[in-house]
Amino acid sequence: MSRPHATSLAVGFSAVVVLAAGCGSSKPASRPPPKTPAASTTAPANSIAAITVSAGVTPKVTLPSTPFAVAETSTRVITAGTGPVVAKGQNVTLNVVLVDGRDGTQALSDFGHAPEVFLADPAAGLPAIGKGAIGQHVGSRVLVAATSDDGFGTHGDSQIGIQPGDPLVLLLQIVKAHTPLPVAAGKAVAPVAGQPRVTSGKKPSITVPKRPAPKTLIAQPLVTGTGAKVAAGQTVTVEYTGVIWTTGKVFDSSWARSPTNFVIGKQQVIPGWDKGLVGRHVGDRVLLVVPPADGYGASGQGPIKGTDTLVFAIDILDAN
Repeated sequence: MSRPHATSLAVGFSAVVVLAAGCGSSKPASRPPPKTPAASTTAPANSIAAITVSAGVTPKVTLPSTPFAVAETSTRVITAGTGPVVAKGQNVTLNVVLVDGRDGTQALSDFGHAPEVFLADPAAGLPAIGKGAIGQHVGSRVLVAATSDDGFGTHGDSQIGIQPGDPLVLLLQIVKAHTPLPVAAGKAVAPVAGQPRVTSGKKPSITVPKRPAPKTLIAQPLVTGTGAKVAAGQTVTVEYTGVIWTTGKVFDSSWARSPTNFVIGKQQVIPGWDKGLVGRHVGDRVLLVVPPADGYGASGQGPIKGTDTLVFAIDILDAN
């Protein structure tokens, strides 16, 4: 099933759970449909050394031939930075050019615009970004030749013209990197009688009371952090667990994968998250009880029926 939100390059192009695809400031390129779509399994192997990258504020990436594919995702430093080395699990602020290896078309670029925040983890979002950023110095400009599996895989991304099986070439400008909290940290708040109970510590569990679900959104702090206040339009990093009120069963949890990045307050998540997380602080753990109108609506999604009220425990680990 999909996570509680919809669209952003930063969280990861067609990610299975929270986000789908796109890029806030990027401009998708228009192109005619190809006469014969080529899967990455049939594309010839090419060398990342043969790719040319122009200099300047808005660089252009040119492939030596198309289709262009590599047997294994590889990187090449175009310009070496002098800042700290990016570590797995950090939030890294990047500008990105993305080129479709099938036909050489630039699918998007946000160079010349505000950079976006990505989680440097191949298990989160688009694996090619994590593999390209980890181990590089802040300030570096890095070329990444990625297999389809490290891109959009068998799903592709129709919003930017990426077909299933297309390999990718990315240019990353690493602007900065820092480490989010590993778990909510702050002052514990006494639970409210009649509300779902959430255990403390990492990977919290949720126990739903045996009573009818509330009809309106509940946003109850469980831990109050001392970090910056979360504002609409920021990229936030969270860990979360979600259960269905009627069954108490977990339908999704980021703790089993990796933290999740998304833009808050801009309709990239279900309404209950936008309403319940804006104005909170980094370090908070928040209990959200989300009725259908603030969740997936009357149509539901996956195992969630249109009548289901959802319960989330959300740790806010970072905001940029």
